Amino acid sequence: MLELGDFVMTHIAYGLYLAISIGMTIWVARALSSNGEVFLVRCFGQDRELATSTNRLLVIGFYLVNLGFISYRLNDWQVDTVALIPEVGSRVGISLLVLGLMHFFNMLLIARFGRAVKEWAEEQEWTEEQAAETDPDAGLTLRTRR
Repeated sequence: MLELGDFVMTHIAYGLYLAISIGMTIWVARALSSNGEVFLVRCFGQDRELATSTNRLLVIGFYLVNLGFISYRLNDWQVDTVALIPEVGSRVGISLLVLGLMHFFNMLLIARFGRAVKEWAEEQEWTEEQAAETDPDAGLTLRTRR
């Protein structure tokens, strides 16, 4: 059972860890989102709409995975006054490493599959245009779905 001093230190550690980790997650997500869109536009063959949509989805996934990991790391803390800073620092450090690894993994996948996605999107567009030429009513239906 925790004594009052350990209880307070543990909750201070939780607060520091959450504030630093969530703050870093938000800052990194915003920086990657704003600076990464140019990269995505190039990967998707200058298709800005596809790049913007992909960018939003990546940011949502980034938040979900990182906030889930940060929450998971709240498990099993026994912090005293002496261990407060090292414990918070190591947990924040591991969270930052996961952020970095996730970023490089995403960049690798986007660089590898970006052109394939662009080609697939162009095929879909071409199929819709062909359907619109053969059946004007089908084209109208397809256009209103966009």
